[in-house]
Amino acid sequence: MNEILTERSGSVLRVTVNRPAKKNAMTSAMYIALADVLDSAVKDDEINVVIWDAAGDTFSAGNDVEDFIKNPPGPGESPQARLGNALLNLDKPVIAAVKGAAVGGGTTLLTHCDFVFAGESAKFKLPFVDLGLVPEFGSSWSLPARFGYIRAAELFMLGQTFSAEVAAQIGLVTRVVPDAELSATATETAEKLAGKPIGALRATKKLLRQSSREQIDQAIRAEVVEFSSRVRSAEVKEVLTAFLEKRPPNFKTAKAQAT
Repeated sequence: MNEILTERSGSVLRVTVNRPAKKNAMTSAMYIALADVLDSAVKDDEINVVIWDAAGDTFSAGNDVEDFIKNPPGPGESPQARLGNALLNLDKPVIAAVKGAAVGGGTTLLTHCDFVFAGESAKFKLPFVDLGLVPEFGSSWSLPARFGYIRAAELFMLGQTFSAEVAAQIGLVTRVVPDAELSATATETAEKLAGKPIGALRATKKLLRQSSREQIDQAIRAEVVEFSSRVRSAEVKEVLTAFLEKRPPNFKTAKAQAT
């Protein structure tokens, strides 16, 4: 089964993550495939707008744990880093349509989108600390920049689920709509954008992001270094092993192994 689907309608490209049986958890191959699609969209003069959605009732459960254990991201050009760079370099409007759970990267990747429409069922979560990890995709800079350090610390450090309404209040989501209207809202917005002068759209996106691009790029680089170190730590090994064994993690054991 093709796990990254594309469909063109005029100058609008719809990209759908298509792994509903696994709650659209991302594998290394899926990160690369999605990055390749977005890189191609930059070069295709017939594409003016990108819609990003997911099949089934979950936007993304984050990383696929089994694949993550087999292919932990390193400090270089990891599949995750490739996707982050592809989004950072995409100079055309990106519209995300989110329903159901958006976990980890399913939330942080949204910070690179220009419009984020959330269905009423959408739930967001940043469980990096609980996994023994750190934020990714530049979110350690972009989320505090959007709604302040105190709120970002709460969401990252506690890792609690928050609603679509809260996501809209803090500026992560453009608007919350009924699930039944989510796809139509994204499509209608894409068609409005596609009818505008693409040169002006691209230039406006560049201007809006020029002050933050350097900071996001620096944050991504710092996160990749820390993430690649953390992912090989005893803490993370214990968390992932406990997950697969369906038991609570024992951090005392992990600490003893690390010393």
